[in-house]
Amino acid sequence: MSKKFNEYKGLNLPEVDERIKSFWKENNIFNKSMTTREGNEPFIFFEGPPSANGLPGIHHVMGRTIKDLFCRFKTQQGYQVNRKAGWDTHGLPVELGVEKALGITKEDIGTKISVEEYNEECKKAVLKYTDVWSKLTEDMGYWVDMEDPYITYKSKYMESVWWLLKEIYSKDLIYKGYTIQPYSPAAGTGLSSHELNQPGTYQDVTDTTVTAQFKVEDPSKLPFPTNGEVFFLAWTTTPWTLPSNTALTVGAKIDYVLAETFNQYTGEPMQVILAEKLVNYQFGKKYQVLKGEAFAKAKQTYQLGDKKIPCQILGSCKGTDLVNLRYEQLLPYATPFENAQDAYRVILGDFVTTEDGTGIVHTAPTFGADDALVSKQANPPIPPMLVLDEHNNPVPLVTLQGKFREELPEVGGKYVKNEYFVDGEAPERSVDVDIAIALKEQNRAFNVEKYVHSYPHCWRTDKPILYYPLDSWFIKVTEFKDRMHELNKSINWKPKSTGEGRFGNWLANANDWNLSRSRFWGIPLPIWRNETGTEEMIIGSIAELMGEIEKSIAAGLMTTNPFDGFKNGDMSEENYNIVDLHKNVVDQIYLVGKNGAKLTREADLIDVWFDSGSMPYSQWHYPFENKEQVENQLRKADFIAEGVDQTRGWFYTLHAIATMISDDVAYKNVVSNGLVLDKNGQKMSKRLGNAADPFETLGKYGADATRWYMVSNANPWDNLKFDLDGITEVQRKFFGTLYNTYSFFSLYANVDGFAYSEKDIPLSERPEIDRWILSELNTLIKDSTAFYEDYEPTKAARAITTFVTENLSNWYVRLCRRRFWKGTYEHDKIAAYQTLYTCLKTIAQLGAPIAPFFMDQLYRDLTGVCESDASESVHLALFPKAVESLIDAVLEEKMHKAQIISSLTLSLRKKERIKVRQPLQRIMIPVLDARDKAQIEAIADLVKSEVNVKEIELIDDASGILVKEIKPNFKALGPRFGKQMGQIAGMIKSFQQEDIALLEKTGKKEMEINGNAIILTLEDVEITSSDIEGWLVANQSGITVALDVTISPELKKEGVSREIVNRIQNIRKESGLEVTDRINIEIASHSELDDAIKTNEQYIKDETLADLLTITTHIDKGTSIEFDDITTTIKVTKI
Repeated sequence: MSKKFNEYKGLNLPEVDERIKSFWKENNIFNKSMTTREGNEPFIFFEGPPSANGLPGIHHVMGRTIKDLFCRFKTQQGYQVNRKAGWDTHGLPVELGVEKALGITKEDIGTKISVEEYNEECKKAVLKYTDVWSKLTEDMGYWVDMEDPYITYKSKYMESVWWLLKEIYSKDLIYKGYTIQPYSPAAGTGLSSHELNQPGTYQDVTDTTVTAQFKVEDPSKLPFPTNGEVFFLAWTTTPWTLPSNTALTVGAKIDYVLAETFNQYTGEPMQVILAEKLVNYQFGKKYQVLKGEAFAKAKQTYQLGDKKIPCQILGSCKGTDLVNLRYEQLLPYATPFENAQDAYRVILGDFVTTEDGTGIVHTAPTFGADDALVSKQANPPIPPMLVLDEHNNPVPLVTLQGKFREELPEVGGKYVKNEYFVDGEAPERSVDVDIAIALKEQNRAFNVEKYVHSYPHCWRTDKPILYYPLDSWFIKVTEFKDRMHELNKSINWKPKSTGEGRFGNWLANANDWNLSRSRFWGIPLPIWRNETGTEEMIIGSIAELMGEIEKSIAAGLMTTNPFDGFKNGDMSEENYNIVDLHKNVVDQIYLVGKNGAKLTREADLIDVWFDSGSMPYSQWHYPFENKEQVENQLRKADFIAEGVDQTRGWFYTLHAIATMISDDVAYKNVVSNGLVLDKNGQKMSKRLGNAADPFETLGKYGADATRWYMVSNANPWDNLKFDLDGITEVQRKFFGTLYNTYSFFSLYANVDGFAYSEKDIPLSERPEIDRWILSELNTLIKDSTAFYEDYEPTKAARAITTFVTENLSNWYVRLCRRRFWKGTYEHDKIAAYQTLYTCLKTIAQLGAPIAPFFMDQLYRDLTGVCESDASESVHLALFPKAVESLIDAVLEEKMHKAQIISSLTLSLRKKERIKVRQPLQRIMIPVLDARDKAQIEAIADLVKSEVNVKEIELIDDASGILVKEIKPNFKALGPRFGKQMGQIAGMIKSFQQEDIALLEKTGKKEMEINGNAIILTLEDVEITSSDIEGWLVANQSGITVALDVTISPELKKEGVSREIVNRIQNIRKESGLEVTDRINIEIASHSELDDAIKTNEQYIKDETLADLLTITTHIDKGTSIEFDDITTTIKVTKI
């Protein structure tokens, strides 16, 4: 043990980080935090795996701080917290990065580069930045086991995923279906509904829209008389789908009308059909609706280019009257390969509305799920626009690359969205514009305009998606979504609104999960099928696959076993390294059906979100290893935390898989982190130049200041406006204050040789100020524990900050400083040291989860001198427990009043620019009752000393002296009373002085609003007092203080002497004198100083440890001082 407390030359948090990091490494502290809790109740934490082929950002510091602080807290509570790291190694982020690095596209895989070579490149790329991630982990103090992480591309992990899939399949929850699905041409794969609902996927875009004219084939069949060409009007925001139109959909009960007008682009006369409710919407400012003779006259004189286009309504009908009417194909670029005779008809659909458009929906069953459904329901069914390719396979007019098929006229080979072009190669005119122009020229465009709407984009490529017909495997989420919704009610969500709202609503409306991905680097779907799809086999383990391969070899379908040498039952890494379950290997494996048929693996990979969602099981190689531990304990986390975007990502897949496999939740408590934005509330990005580098931030400000700032500034689930100035403020205000408090303690403790070797001084023998701070400390322990346990770290950080800055430093230490540096080392001084030591050590323990470096240094600096049996690190020590007997609520209330009165008085001094060193005569305080009066009288001497006044005058009735004003606090009233707020605010403004006095006295006032009783509290109002002549007045928390600002000559002299003391103390410090050194003082004579010095000579000498104080006319080598327009010279000589 050390005999002296460490003293430092200044606060340097990055240096503290390095010092403590070295200590942790050298002494294996992280490992000890788990081994010292061996046998204790476990606290299960799941790490949401990052993808190591991308670099970490400042938001990862936020997310990992939240994870780390609760794991540290639970460790301090005595739980064993094992923290297994993980790497998410499959999926689009990796594949797109590799394609970019190799300069290839998805279409080049299998031609320019083999699947095996490509997957090998992906394997190399996935852990490209592990060193960078490990450095961030270490620099920010995130304790997680990086030595034994789970890695999703490892054979053990993949085998567990296969087992889970087979288990789900055995419950009849996996099926294959041909459906219209979200598809990303840029990524070359279908997407699941939860991927399509990631934050930022729906973006506002400006597209060319067309209201197209579909010519009625036989107008005589319409339910009203017509003349000339008649068209159905249908609006679309995706003109590229018009070549695939095969139907128009109307609403059964919607009223439709026939209108006569002219085409605005060609001037051709025509009659059009649209919903009655949308006539005014479609016939806008350019049109003039007329009747009878007025229309006939306008029709005769109309010419193309006229300001107004005449139109009139001729007849009406219901949607049912239009069913099965035929129209001419709009853009005859191709014909459906089968049942073309049933295309181009009007059908019914219940999704048709009159909110916008024309009330008639352009229907392309190839590219819309609703379109496909109503087309199948039609009688006879409407065929989709599919044509036969060179292999006689039916395919859409648009390829998987997002291009029109080459053989199509006009549009062949063109991308349907300009965003699919390589940057810089997109044409000026999109294919939507080309189609719109063509329709205008053909007299088939009623209206063309730009339109801003929300359109889904791929979460990884940021390119628009298409809805595309795909053969895919699905999980029947609709079968168990009610159970997921029910289980979700038992999860403690922070915030609750996310669990009940965003996540709960998502579960209640969940669609089946599209499991298929048309990619190469991922976990292959372990299903083998025959050519006709009538027989299929799913594999759930390597051992099972080995057995089937042997059958295949025996049947002559295969010649060798690619996993030759693998030993079933051998769980060693060496054995499992023999096996590779990736696509390039398993696609070469053929199995034997029941009747000897050849079974080929389904080409798809599985959704990478299934990889990460399976980690509660797969990270432990369940059920092949750790079966009992997983089933009894490890499969369910006590706590997880990730970004809010994971509500439809990892949070969802964890929950879905746990529901299917274990009929239980995957996690008990979840913190859903908000976004980290820049200081202006903008999303951070390299492109905007507003992204904060995490390593630069940690290196400059230190991990603790960064973590404390992030946690204390905003609740984890709220968006954080990240501002480096805020970290500087935390450095200064919180850590600077705590550092200065420790420095003050260590300086005087070292002088006096304090080492806590004396017995604890009984609480009853300590002064009230000690009893108060220890009461506040134990209240803080109680509150902080509750906040941490309720996953409210912001409340904990703010409570600790308030205690350190307001109670400990600004009140206790400041009021007790004389006890430390004056007097002999006896009872009172020892009590002061013991009290301050206890406070500092406890703060180190309470703050350690959030600020692991500084708090460990503080704890070790303290216990290294005073406690031989202390824990080696604060992170191995137990979290303090509140001692109820030390909590004195009455004393806390009384002292809180002293703090408020002092704060108000000091604010009034500041307002009037009167220094605290200048004594004032008195303050006047109205009291509410006898109890209030007794409390203030008990703290009067303390307050007088603190604010430097001579008297405190308490008055029972201030009505004749102080005039109070009251106004509503709308921030408090709004959430409580909503629409009634205005009415309540009016009543508050009408309060009389007696109403205000009653509210201040009782803390509440009952009122009646619309026959209902409500209770108003002090938080609902703001009460102020008007200044009175010669006095300044201020209010806070029901306390009013009036300060007499008149300065008499006597008070002025005392103020001068205090300024002199201050300057002498500064000279002592700058001269390097020890705090115990005695001195002689010489002061150059000054007319405004001499009387003040003589009057207060003894006071000056006592305060500065001076034996002699001399006023002289000349001083050599003195120090010049200046204050209040007075300049003089002081010389201090050590005796």
